[in-house]
Amino acid sequence: MSPSLPRRTFTALALAAPLTAALPGVAFAEEPSTLAGTPNPFPVPDTSSCEVDPATPKREFRAMWIASVVNIDWPRAAGLDEQTLKADYRAWLDLAEQLNHNAVVVQIRPTADAFWPSAYEPWSEWLTGKRDGVGPGWDPVAWMVAETHARNLEFHAWFNPYRVSMPAPGGAAGDITKLAPNHPVRQHPDWAVAYPVGNAATRLYYNPGIPEVRAFVQDAIMDAVTKYDLDGVHFDDYFYPYPASNQDFGDEATFAEHGAGWATKADWRRNNIDLLIQEMSQKVREAKPWVKFGVSPFGIWRNKAADPLGSDTGGTQSYDANFADTRKWVKEGWLDYIVPQVYWNIGLAVADYAKLVPWWNDVVAGTQCQLYIGQADYKISAAGQPAAWFDPNEMGKHIALNRSLPEVDGSIHFSAKDVKANRLGATDLYAAAYYSRPSLPPALQRVAAKPMIPPVITHLRREAEGVRLQWLAPGTHGRPFEDPTSFAIYRYEGRDPLPEPCDLADAGQLIGTVRGLSYLDTTAVAGTAYTYVVTALDRVWHESAPGIGRFTVN
Repeated sequence: MSPSLPRRTFTALALAAPLTAALPGVAFAEEPSTLAGTPNPFPVPDTSSCEVDPATPKREFRAMWIASVVNIDWPRAAGLDEQTLKADYRAWLDLAEQLNHNAVVVQIRPTADAFWPSAYEPWSEWLTGKRDGVGPGWDPVAWMVAETHARNLEFHAWFNPYRVSMPAPGGAAGDITKLAPNHPVRQHPDWAVAYPVGNAATRLYYNPGIPEVRAFVQDAIMDAVTKYDLDGVHFDDYFYPYPASNQDFGDEATFAEHGAGWATKADWRRNNIDLLIQEMSQKVREAKPWVKFGVSPFGIWRNKAADPLGSDTGGTQSYDANFADTRKWVKEGWLDYIVPQVYWNIGLAVADYAKLVPWWNDVVAGTQCQLYIGQADYKISAAGQPAAWFDPNEMGKHIALNRSLPEVDGSIHFSAKDVKANRLGATDLYAAAYYSRPSLPPALQRVAAKPMIPPVITHLRREAEGVRLQWLAPGTHGRPFEDPTSFAIYRYEGRDPLPEPCDLADAGQLIGTVRGLSYLDTTAVAGTAYTYVVTALDRVWHESAPGIGRFTVN
């Protein structure tokens, strides 16, 4: 539908189709999408040529990382009781809602362990406070997913693929005997490599070059994917460990056994990580095609001085340091999203945010991989950081630059405690300027939109706390991830007429999203007349045409 159609045409289309579809006894003989040559009976207005307010984008991924390793964010300490853990997690969701975020990225496998009853790895010491493999008596991941979805936020489960332990003075973290008795490395000590990280401390890593290890790691992660209603599978930037003390990762024997045909160990290592990403992507998509697979790598793939395809930077290169060929993963279509950790300020000579983000913008152009930027909230006013991080508007400048680039679809902030700290008032500033309205996550591009019957509002009434809306939403396809999962609510002042298509092109009138068939608008002002519009959203955020009727309340 053209956005230039007269208002009455839009109203007629918005009214006619859902009324027919919602009549008792009326059903499709087959799915609308399978009727060859038949127009979509529920056309979504075309808003591609509409002028929109850049301050209120309709779609933008907004999230924060909630890190569990060494109790960075949640749990804030190991061994807390269930009641405290739940209260703390709810507080993080409260913050996410306050900032108009639409997702959280929660670390549930930080060190080859689990925050759920895993069939493969022991309970996490960062949860229980012990390395005995004994669980807390409840299932945190099941509860967190349900609690997150109750707010209609996405739950992206964050997994570290290969890290087995964190450093400790004296090398204790490199001691296999210190792991939980049921840890797989206790049964397969040949799977692990100890690697120094400075100050006489070491970490244990699964050896990425052993095919059985790669398969095991994937199985351990898929255990969570199959058990829980996740929205995303999220890897961080740790593959092979970052180089330390000029020491090589101890996999010479593994290379001799498994590296036949590779000219260099570096190329073989990159292939090992390529296989992890490619196979993980395939397994997730086969098991649950609506679940997104994303990676948050170090922000620099390669420097232009090393590769003409690289960025105009001079820092550490993930291609060489972690053996992570992140650009290839995008181009091969293995990722649904990528979140480069561009943890540098605008103008930094070695890695200028204003140069690196446009480079990533060009990398994802023409692919189905969405680009979010990892933001370094932890650097704001931190000791030893460049002067730019003492400017409370630095983060806002990042988001403004992101929005000027067509392929940048949002940001994830590291980490939750730093977002909450609001140092220099920076969180308040960027939230007020750039997150003032709710926003829908970008739709998952590799899953085609299917026609959805728009919702039918059945009740609209004043209550003591605000205005209550209720609606009907018939299923369309019989497959849950293609049927309506949640709903977007738009509000306009005045009684007539219904909004035009371009009025739905940004989030200027979007007041919230919800799972379920009702919504309480607590911000409605008594005595003011409003018109409400409701649209349906499927599991991957495709949106239906607007719901029907003139729904107003004084």
